[in-house]
Amino acid sequence: MIEARRLHILRAVADHRTLTAAAAALYLTPSAVSQQLTALEQETGHRLVERGAKGVRLTPAGEILLGHTNAVLAQLERAEAELAAYSSGAAGTVTVASFATGIALVVAPALARLAASAPGIRLRVQDAEGDASLPMVLDRQVDIAVAVEYRGAPAADDPRLTHVPLYAEPFDAVVPVTHRLADADEVPLAELAKDAWIGPYPGNPCHDVVVLACEHAGFRPCLEHSSDDFRAVVALASADAGVALVPRSALRGMDLTGVVVRPVDGVAPTRRVFAAVRRGAEGHPLIRPVLEALGEAGEAAG
Repeated sequence: MIEARRLHILRAVADHRTLTAAAAALYLTPSAVSQQLTALEQETGHRLVERGAKGVRLTPAGEILLGHTNAVLAQLERAEAELAAYSSGAAGTVTVASFATGIALVVAPALARLAASAPGIRLRVQDAEGDASLPMVLDRQVDIAVAVEYRGAPAADDPRLTHVPLYAEPFDAVVPVTHRLADADEVPLAELAKDAWIGPYPGNPCHDVVVLACEHAGFRPCLEHSSDDFRAVVALASADAGVALVPRSALRGMDLTGVVVRPVDGVAPTRRVFAAVRRGAEGHPLIRPVLEALGEAGEAAG
């Protein structure tokens, strides 16, 4: 592992051409500079400088490392500048991964709230299903996930994550206008046991909600058609290809020609949406305002 402080010394030697001048610039002794260069050569496995009567010069290997040194040290400077802004919570970027409906329902409103309340915080949004967004948080690819509870998901007390509940919404039954239950006020799921079904692919958290709801009603749905896009699911239902359960918010503004939407009789299947961050990060001066804005948007959505 190459130490950044030794890269500082390498660049100082390249700039000043003598160990003495480089040492003076770095407030070190020439002996300390020489020792650090020797250590850097041992770390890289290459001879980096040549000493002569007129001073020192970089070897070809040293020139290669110097090119990388400039890029590394510039990036460290940018990191220090951003950390200085972070310390006041005034500026920075927070990356949020969310499924599409969550983006529309809470992430976009949160972004608008932050523009007024914390203009220095910039959100970078990525579309990702809940089963993908949580690993992205754990792998440090994103800062926050807006996800859905699903079978196999990290539990709310998982020591790696902090969960912030946002909202819960029911799934409604979507059936063709020609369906035998189209005129019913509510649809008993057990009455759909022999129907063809349309739903999300396995792995999508909504797939688990649908399957578990049907299992609780005493059957396993026959999924004839699969799509993670609820517009496609509704379009297939309108073509009399089957029946479906769709989150209520996903139906907003959708063309429902050819289908009827009915609440489920009894306890409706529900998807519970939450935000998740790496445990301990919830107090970060940039992340905390985003979680608060998401929470406010979630209250409005619920």
